[in-house]
Amino acid sequence: MNEFTLKSDFPVFTKYPDLVYLDNSATTQKPQAVLNAVAQYYESENANPLRGLYDLSQKATEVYENARIAVRDFIGASDEREIIFTRNATESLNLIAYSWGKANLHASDEILVQISEHHSNLLPWQHLAKETGAVLRYLDCYKSGTYSLQSLKQSLTPNTKIFAAAQISNVFGQLYPIKEYAQICHNNGTMIICDGAQSVPHIPVNVQDLDVDFLAFSGHKMLAPMGIGVLYGKHALLESMPPFLTGGEMIEYVTRETATYAEFPHKFEAGTVNAGGAAGLHAAIRYLNALGFPEIQRREDKLTALAFAEMQKIPHVHIIGGDTPDAHHGILSFTVDDVHPHDIAAIFNADNVAIRAGHHCAQPLHRHLGIPASARMSIAFYNDESDIEKFVDTLKSIRRRMGYV
Repeated sequence: MNEFTLKSDFPVFTKYPDLVYLDNSATTQKPQAVLNAVAQYYESENANPLRGLYDLSQKATEVYENARIAVRDFIGASDEREIIFTRNATESLNLIAYSWGKANLHASDEILVQISEHHSNLLPWQHLAKETGAVLRYLDCYKSGTYSLQSLKQSLTPNTKIFAAAQISNVFGQLYPIKEYAQICHNNGTMIICDGAQSVPHIPVNVQDLDVDFLAFSGHKMLAPMGIGVLYGKHALLESMPPFLTGGEMIEYVTRETATYAEFPHKFEAGTVNAGGAAGLHAAIRYLNALGFPEIQRREDKLTALAFAEMQKIPHVHIIGGDTPDAHHGILSFTVDDVHPHDIAAIFNADNVAIRAGHHCAQPLHRHLGIPASARMSIAFYNDESDIEKFVDTLKSIRRRMGYV
């Protein structure tokens, strides 16, 4: 694939050729190959998977289960049964909190969460603590967005049952040492839950190497359709957990009074499943594998470094987090003196540049940093140097257009 022609794979850029899309941490655009896979499913493979004995239903089941196998291989799981399909990372994390958490946590237990976490990896634990009487505690980061391994060790107690951490922060872009975290946690008898929403689309992730107990991520942040997500869990944990939702397909046998449940993964996938979304996720994985993570990282690192260097030259612009581009992994959150982030985003929108403004579903982090909100640009491999040039040109004009000399 040529460095400057990847946008041609994405119909949105044909429809809107002047669009500069730099909100990839929120959701990515979809290549034609993914759209084709979803269309093909509904045109020629659509039936209710797992339920029918007729040919079309069996074909739908094959599409769905092949997607599970593809996810297994993509993240290095040992068994496709360790892959649970959900709607998104948020649902995956809630599944852990409700299914494992309510069955295992008690009033004397503790949950430790990085302060930089997305609300999706914070609110389920906040709710679980209230439900069980467990204590929710936070690991605070430095202004750079980094954490000390020593501070993690010191924060863990014999009562710490869960440590929740993203592999890459959706505000800082900082990559966290999840493998080292896992070793520290397991030495303490603590389970580690990893939010991989910002990492799985951009870097190689192998759950066996990381040794995480759970990993959650969303399809829509990695080229796939909205409404399909993944929860990976270790075999023994999933086997021991009760269902999250009850109803159709997740049962083995039902009487008037009681029911027995299917084995995992199906006991966690109640109701009619999102087979079309799974087909799209499978196609997204094929696309990412064809491009390859070395090329994905090369492209994204190059553009991150370019944007970072140009932003540093602009007076009154402050990048949040580390002081080198390799601390940001395609995500650059920033503020502009005297200009509200919503005004920043509105001016970018007037120039047809899509960025994000607000607290990025990380309000406690922004309070910890002493800022109410920020603006954020986030890069994907299909962006190019012209996108960065347009972004920088608009950024240079922000204060002038707000009336500052």
